[in-house]
Amino acid sequence: MDLRSRVGDLMSSARQELAELVAIRSVADPRQFPPEECEKAALWVRDRFAELGFADARLEPTPDGSRAVVGLRPASDPDAATVLLYAHYDVQPPLDESAWRTPPFELTDVDGRWYGRGAADCKGNILMHLLALRALGDDVPVHLKLVIEGSEEQGTGGLEAFVAANPDLLRADAILVCDTGNAEVGQPAATVTLRGMVNVVVTVRALASEVHSGMFGGPAPDALAALIAILASMRDAAGNTTITGLDASRRWDGAPYPPEQFRSDAGLLEGVALLGDGSVSDMLWARPAVTVLGIDCPPVVGSTAAIVPHAAARLNLRIPPGTAPDEAHAALDAHLRAAAPWGVHVDVELEAEGSPFEAQVDGPAYRAMAAAMQEAYGTPMTKLGQGGSIPLCNVFTDTYPDAEIILMGVEEPLALIHAPNESVDPTEIERLALSEALFLQGYAASRD
Repeated sequence: MDLRSRVGDLMSSARQELAELVAIRSVADPRQFPPEECEKAALWVRDRFAELGFADARLEPTPDGSRAVVGLRPASDPDAATVLLYAHYDVQPPLDESAWRTPPFELTDVDGRWYGRGAADCKGNILMHLLALRALGDDVPVHLKLVIEGSEEQGTGGLEAFVAANPDLLRADAILVCDTGNAEVGQPAATVTLRGMVNVVVTVRALASEVHSGMFGGPAPDALAALIAILASMRDAAGNTTITGLDASRRWDGAPYPPEQFRSDAGLLEGVALLGDGSVSDMLWARPAVTVLGIDCPPVVGSTAAIVPHAAARLNLRIPPGTAPDEAHAALDAHLRAAAPWGVHVDVELEAEGSPFEAQVDGPAYRAMAAAMQEAYGTPMTKLGQGGSIPLCNVFTDTYPDAEIILMGVEEPLALIHAPNESVDPTEIERLALSEALFLQGYAASRD
């Protein structure tokens, strides 16, 4: 029986296993869910990989208190290449459960997709690893290392610190970071760039306290209006991000993102325009993009006829490869202060920052994955960018500079990761499991 048939035969048991894993409410935030749920998920993952030759599979504590599943499955040839398999078992909270069409922690079939929190991000990728290894059986011609972390969604850096403190434990020639996906179902892709980010909170102060808008409105400056003017200065009329000192003219040279598909994926309302003077791909993956995440000011209900003395906004600036986060932070800070009208006082507090990532795509692992996806899907693998940040990729690059890092996975726009009604297309799990199995064989052969 060939690999394709083996993977296909495993899909019925894969659904049952994914249902078991989705049922574990492994949100790595003890304020919302019991920590025992993450422990239960970690043990589930450990046991499944232990059955597949990772005899030393175990839970390792990380500095943020989470536990990562790590293990080694050696090849018969001591000189074989080493491949590290990555995913994470923690999930986002379900958010508004009333917005779900199915119970969030119960894997449910709807119109050919499997719904449930974590079904795609990232428990579907754990199942993809398991399927690939089961299909190969004993025929795995490379050393395998495993790390399935437990706090990725919280962004608390547990695994990043663990890697830096234990560099030899996860050292590999190729690293499959399975926490991204394809642009659409059936179109295989490797994510080759990740945007970095800078989060700041900008606070504007104009008055010592509220004053009556009838008695003082006109000459007295309004802090909220000043904040609005500052925020408006960060985009031009076309919607381009226009932060002084940041290049907003770069072009994306990978796969395009068709505008109509993006409109559908993003849920744009009828008549609402796409932003910017570049292509969708340019705006997403090659240029900076600023988002206003929240504003502190009086709510509409309960507001009074008073001039607002102070207001604040939380901003998220995404930056493409080639832009350092400290440079972007400095540019954003300077822009916000320069844009402030009327001499109002401005404070800019750095909340978080992360570096962008760009993968090397000219090595044997990348070529082997392109060939594997071509065979599995029957169509060429494309290159994508991703707007999100995965700080672990930069830690891997710094710690293992000679390793090839390939970002892939079962997520795609219809998966609605991080939102209510998350789902996965089971054909993506099946084809990517086949891709991984073919890759492990092909990568070993390419190095002989």
